Amino acid sequence: MVKATSLFFYLLLAASATITVATDHIVGGHLGWNPNFNYSLWSNNQTFFVNDLISFRYQKNIYNVFEVNKTGYENCTMDGIAGNWSSGKDFIPLDRPGMYYFLCGNGFCFSGMKVAVKVVPLSTPPPSSSHGHADDHSASPATGRLRPSLASFVAFAALWIGCRI
Repeated sequence: MVKATSLFFYLLLAASATITVATDHIVGGHLGWNPNFNYSLWSNNQTFFVNDLISFRYQKNIYNVFEVNKTGYENCTMDGIAGNWSSGKDFIPLDRPGMYYFLCGNGFCFSGMKVAVKVVPLSTPPPSSSHGHADDHSASPATGRLRPSLASFVAFAALWIGCRI
């Protein structure tokens, strides 16, 4: 019985240590989705993984968000519309690897309200950054990818105690 219990806790430990945590990337950080902001610089300082979220925060009666294709992004047009949002607080899942292109469809794209993000598979480790940014609060604190849970700690402790008896 002790071996079965130990095996169960060991499997629980292994399973819980591989749980991934999605990150909510708030476009523009505390400045949100507004004209005259360099969203290319913002997105280049983020690492987007499959199943992360990209969030747009804006005045809903003035701005909106459209997902378009690369041509639409480059020319500020509605080419290849894949989605649109207008709630003022939009959470968009990034559910596949590849490029995503977003813009404001009310003419503000020409004032810089567009962002392109590259989403990488979960198996790709995040790049190490040798430089810090004073305003890097645009992603939620849950940025870890392999994060042991309380269950894994308890399972490890039970396994350790079980082996000592």
